Amino acid sequence: IFTDSICVPGFDPSLSMMTGITPINPMIPGMGLVPPPPPTDVPVVKEIIHCKSCTLFPPNPNLPPPSTRERPPGCKTVFVGGLPENATEEIIQEVFEQCGDITAIRKSKKNFCHIRFAEEFMVDKAIYLSGYRMRLGSSTDKKDSGRLHVDFAQARDDFYEWECKQRMLAREERHRRKMEEDRLRPPSPPAIMHYSEHEAALLAEKLKDDSKFSEAITVLLTWIERGEVNRRSANQFYSMVQSANSHVRRLMNEKAAHEQEMEQAKESFKNALTGILTQFEQIVAVFNASTRQKAWDHFSKAQRKNIDIWRKHSEELRNAHSEQLMGIRREEEMEMSDDDSGDNPSKKLRVDDSALAAQAYALKEENDSLRWQLDAYRNEVELLKQEKGQLFRTEESLTKDQQLQFLQQTMQGMQQVLI
Repeated sequence: IFTDSICVPGFDPSLSMMTGITPINPMIPGMGLVPPPPPTDVPVVKEIIHCKSCTLFPPNPNLPPPSTRERPPGCKTVFVGGLPENATEEIIQEVFEQCGDITAIRKSKKNFCHIRFAEEFMVDKAIYLSGYRMRLGSSTDKKDSGRLHVDFAQARDDFYEWECKQRMLAREERHRRKMEEDRLRPPSPPAIMHYSEHEAALLAEKLKDDSKFSEAITVLLTWIERGEVNRRSANQFYSMVQSANSHVRRLMNEKAAHEQEMEQAKESFKNALTGILTQFEQIVAVFNASTRQKAWDHFSKAQRKNIDIWRKHSEELRNAHSEQLMGIRREEEMEMSDDDSGDNPSKKLRVDDSALAAQAYALKEENDSLRWQLDAYRNEVELLKQEKGQLFRTEESLTKDQQLQFLQQTMQGMQQVLI
């Protein structure tokens, strides 16, 4: 008898004025709004409704639809006026239970009552009955007939339930936003441990490991910026800085390897481009051969037009690829001219001198590094002797002496090489 109304309860932004909840956009998917009512200019044809105890006769379709008050938020209760005087609560339930599950009926001694439904969309079905003339049985008595007027009713229970639902929707929305913010937030940097001798010894080992160097150098930088370097820890920090410096050569080797890979990729790209250009030349040659007189005369007008378009397009692509290949070759020639020293003996001599100077500078740097390492080991030995107060030689001091002797021999060898 009744058509279901698409009435999905949604979040009301005006609730923030009453409850302080942050307003939420009701157009969010999953939060629908009550759809607009159908246009009023189209008359709705209503039929007679037969019940066991009564009959409902539809109103005149030419009359305007009965007016209703503004729908309260979360409305599940309707006011029903114009009931027959002899209408009982059972008859009212029989008529309106066709709209949906009824949770309560409050009937007045006068000719009206309030009906509360289980869901909001059932109210729309009840409003459909507004304007119907109700007649009990087949009686023509005035007390057995009446014209129904169904309207929205304000109920505190409805508003309380609606308010609780809005709070729940607001909590879910806040939770969804927080989850989205947490998902988009960049990860926090790892925590830097506090400086201690034990942690410094572990960090010194990590600095020697290529795979853990990036993490360890960050910790070392943080410690130095925090001001952990003092007279007691200076030698330990110097050793770690020296370990960091030893990675420079590894990084330069990696850079050279990557440059070699890039050169190989350039060469592969140039070879592939050359092959593509060769095929373009062959395609253009086919088109040129097709446009010669002995073949051209046998093609139709449409075929000639298509061949001409294809030829022009292929020539444009061929020229573009040719320019790109020529540009790559010009760059290689410029690099070769910059790198080539020529047959000039003075240039070659200059290059040899610069190579010797670079080698001497590298040896000097290595000599200085060894000398600094020797000083660091000496300072460590002195600190150990002062802290422990032991005059006898321990295994650690023996190891230090062996390292000192080895470093001294290495330094002497380097000095001889420099001389």
